[in-house]
Amino acid sequence: MNIDKPWDGRFTEPTDAFVEAFTASVSFDRRLYRQDIAGSVAHAKMLAHVGVLTAAERDAIVKGLSEIEAEIDAGTFTWSVALEDVHMNIESRLIARIGEAGKKLHTGRSRNDQIATDLRLYLRDAADMIDFAIQRLQKALVSVAEREVDSIMPGFTHLQVAQPVTFGHQMLAWFEMLQRDRGRFADCRRRINVMPLGAAALAGTSYPIDRAFAARLLGFDAVAENSLDAVSDRDFAVEFAAAAALLMVHLSRFSEELVLWSSSQFDFVELPDAFCTGSSIMPQKKNPDVPELVRGKSGRVVGDLVSLLIMIKGQPLAYNKDNQEDKEPLFDAVDTVLGSLRAYGDLVPNIRVKRESMLHAAQRGFSTATDLADYLVRKGVAFRDAHEVVGRAVRHGVESGKDLADMTLEELRGFSAAIGPDVFEVLTVTGSVAARNHLGGTAPEQVRMAIARARERLESAARK
Repeated sequence: MNIDKPWDGRFTEPTDAFVEAFTASVSFDRRLYRQDIAGSVAHAKMLAHVGVLTAAERDAIVKGLSEIEAEIDAGTFTWSVALEDVHMNIESRLIARIGEAGKKLHTGRSRNDQIATDLRLYLRDAADMIDFAIQRLQKALVSVAEREVDSIMPGFTHLQVAQPVTFGHQMLAWFEMLQRDRGRFADCRRRINVMPLGAAALAGTSYPIDRAFAARLLGFDAVAENSLDAVSDRDFAVEFAAAAALLMVHLSRFSEELVLWSSSQFDFVELPDAFCTGSSIMPQKKNPDVPELVRGKSGRVVGDLVSLLIMIKGQPLAYNKDNQEDKEPLFDAVDTVLGSLRAYGDLVPNIRVKRESMLHAAQRGFSTATDLADYLVRKGVAFRDAHEVVGRAVRHGVESGKDLADMTLEELRGFSAAIGPDVFEVLTVTGSVAARNHLGGTAPEQVRMAIARARERLESAARK
């Protein structure tokens, strides 16, 4: 059955069936129905406010849209590819329900400013949901950090043992990464929250609209200054995807550590059974599926960002059909980020830390070598000379199979006469960790203070 389209007065033949399906977006942009209806309600109220609609027409439109939203919520709404998109499907249904008043809703606007408004409303909500999900994960990280504030593990550079740290300190490193992610989404949200409605197709409208009135109804902070830019701008979408991509890269790095730490070679942590699977052939296997999958999904979101960048790079002003391709990458980014954050928010509190195994690993690999160099500097040895002394001591340790703390005083004094009996106070991993007692350091005392500051930041965010 051929359905009349609201724009077909210009055309003398129907749209090709393949082209109709190829160009339709309703299969995915129907997700925006709540935002589309909210924007239409605000637009109708604004038109009545300026006298373009009567109060009765406004009320009929608002009531009709509310009933349509209920139909969609209930799953009884019939979506039509022939009507192309979420906007035309809802408008067509509105006209069928309330008649002539429904035909007046689109006065003073275009699908161009309509979709730009819908998308901003959607991403504004998505940014808020992501922020909440990040905070949930941060709370889990802080709880684990508090539980493991004294648990010593090796810190790595180049994936080689570098210096001892605590597991609590390591968890707070992820807290800080996520805190920056929160900041990026908050900053992005400010630029999202600018209303394009009223820009119409590209040049504005000749009707006496009140854009500030509509912006207040929709909770926008401001209205877009330039109508051409308002309908063609997708910077906010790119920025959102960039924040999402970097967040997923952070989660991917965390995933990599969990995969390594849960392996038998590291044996630092055990992941809960509920977040792992087994092998179909090897009964001993416990595979870290959730971290691996999150690590893999980061590529999807990076790809979503690239898709958006390439989509807009060659577009002239103003709106172009290319912009229809912005929604699926954005929807995918939102779904992937929220799913990954939920998974980690559930997983992290249930990680079992293997303290003895981590401590044993920290006691290998000469992790206190820097402490020995610092000790020599305090004894008056120039740092470069101290560095050379410790390097020779480490080479001896490699050849003899001894860590620095396992060497005798005589062995150590063979590398420098400045070494005395008090050297063993700095060669223990506990002493090494405790020595980093400054803001940002890994000393348990500092980690406890950092945990208190982290909790205060989360509580401050909750009060806003």
